[in-house]
Amino acid sequence: MKIALVGNQNSGKTSLFNLITGKNQYIANYPGATVDFLEGVSIDKTIEVVDLPGIYSLTPHTPETEITTSYLLNEKVDLIINVLDATTLERGLYLTTQLLDLEIPMVVALNMIDRLHDKGMKIHTKTLEKRLGVSFFEISAAKKTGVQEMLCDIGLNDFKNDRRFSIFKPHIEKVIDDVTRLIDFEHKRYYAIKLLEDINPFMHGVTLKQNELKEFNEDIYELFAESRYAFIERILSFSVSQLDKYDRRTQKIDKVLLHKWFAIPIFLLIMFVVYMFSVGFIGTRSVEYVEMFIEWSSEHLDAFLAQLGAHDWSRSLLIDGVIAGVGAMMAFVPQLIILFIFINILEATGYMTRIAFFLDKVFRKFGLSGRALIPFIIGSGCSIPGIMATRTIENKKEREFTTILTPMVPCSAKLPVIALFAGVFFSGYAGLVTFLLYVFSIIIIIFAALLMKVVFKVKRSGSYLSELPTYKLPKARYVYRDVVNQTWDFVKNATTIILLSSVVVWVLVSFDFRFNYGVPVEDSILAHFGRILSYVFYPFLGELSWASSVSAIQGLVAKEQVVSSMNVIAGVEGSSGLFDGGVFAFFTAASALSFMIFNLFSAPCFGAIAAMRVELGSMRKTLYAVIFQTSIAYVLAILAFWLFRLGGL
Repeated sequence: MKIALVGNQNSGKTSLFNLITGKNQYIANYPGATVDFLEGVSIDKTIEVVDLPGIYSLTPHTPETEITTSYLLNEKVDLIINVLDATTLERGLYLTTQLLDLEIPMVVALNMIDRLHDKGMKIHTKTLEKRLGVSFFEISAAKKTGVQEMLCDIGLNDFKNDRRFSIFKPHIEKVIDDVTRLIDFEHKRYYAIKLLEDINPFMHGVTLKQNELKEFNEDIYELFAESRYAFIERILSFSVSQLDKYDRRTQKIDKVLLHKWFAIPIFLLIMFVVYMFSVGFIGTRSVEYVEMFIEWSSEHLDAFLAQLGAHDWSRSLLIDGVIAGVGAMMAFVPQLIILFIFINILEATGYMTRIAFFLDKVFRKFGLSGRALIPFIIGSGCSIPGIMATRTIENKKEREFTTILTPMVPCSAKLPVIALFAGVFFSGYAGLVTFLLYVFSIIIIIFAALLMKVVFKVKRSGSYLSELPTYKLPKARYVYRDVVNQTWDFVKNATTIILLSSVVVWVLVSFDFRFNYGVPVEDSILAHFGRILSYVFYPFLGELSWASSVSAIQGLVAKEQVVSSMNVIAGVEGSSGLFDGGVFAFFTAASALSFMIFNLFSAPCFGAIAAMRVELGSMRKTLYAVIFQTSIAYVLAILAFWLFRLGGL
């Protein structure tokens, strides 16, 4: 007997699989795919078990969904165990209704039932069985309860789905039945619905007459999705006990935070407070103290090395190369810690997930869904995991759009560039300027999404399926753990890539082509390359600045390296301050703002570009994405420079 475990991600399928199989398991790989799944044999050797990749629907847009759907359609499966997280029934039952369309014998395992009971809630399984025509079992794979009873029932009974209910309205069911009669192979109902949705990845040669669709006067995909949810809401209203006090409190909070008119202003106000504290009130002072400490340490270390008789070039390499480059990044660590604390608290309370769901309707108008907000939020820490988070988006076009747009979010690596220029040229308003740039990035992302939607003619995006957690107080130890991990990732980057890049910049700015040390920076190797690039950056800098040009290009290595490169060049040149004299003294408020905007929206670092290459699936698309991002950045920087210059800045 072959059993397939199917369910949402994090529903506990693998825990159940491990209980059933013990050590009798191995990793399998579907032909032509790179996604693994588990196969095994029950401890008593009577059941062959397959743990398929976690999915949220049978609409095959992600590799995991394609593999799970294809396996169920093409392999011989005697029984499906649909594993549901009992605490998120609405989301899980959406997949259940689709699995029933396959007409494969199925039972439902309500996993994590102990957590539901802890919340003071109860599920009436007999009502669910009557409404859906399949057997339900209450289990807890983590606590090993109810699993053996379920397996005994499976071994003793021959389960068959009793489909005496209708998910859709009668006139819709009639059209589905009409299409079903045209199909003469297995899984007729599933294929009929997919054919009507015009999402037909597994079959060819079946056509419909135009009048078969005459009763459908709206988007069919949306019609089916909404009908499923309406059906689920009806059966849950009879099957689940009333919400406890904690959930009622969540509803009261949502009435304010997710209010129809006030939700977005409240979200912007929250982000304003976050940036005012992290970059403004506290952040600016913390940077000053760290910079003073680094400057003091550098002076004393330089004097100590001079006493030891160290050569000028070795002292310069350590002070102007290593410490100036890495120290420029370390000065911004306190700001990042404060930012990470705020963001992690917002995520831990459940607010970020809920505001993402609220923004679904807004995002959908631009070819995206609320799902896109999750990669954007993750991308505010680092673009690479943000880009990888787009894998949860089912719609292919939407996934590609989000992959391209995620690097435009102000990440932690871009914050030093923004904080540096905002603190110097907009002193006293650094937090406000940073927040306004954050809002500006959202506007540009929406504009870019709308532009791509028009160009690629996207008609719709997939529905947003996500667990909506109740509001809860964040646990300090988890926030602490996440902040430490995120900060450590930044520090590791600063002490590896930034260190290496800073040394390379120091060498190029300290030597000429004859490898003479101590030449004027204007005669260095770096200056010669920079002069060629300076013509590209002139339209939004207003100056043929080789130093600023090579620093901006350094952003391809790592966005943090922009500030590090500028510090190394200024250190080798001997400037008393970054903007007080020397090669960077030309900057004005207008050119500073345009420089920030260019670095905010231009192509991300090499690591993020590599992640984009993986998610987009081709080098050609990745190249187009880089050109698209940099073109937008270039145009915006020029517009900002000349508008502010005309304004007298």
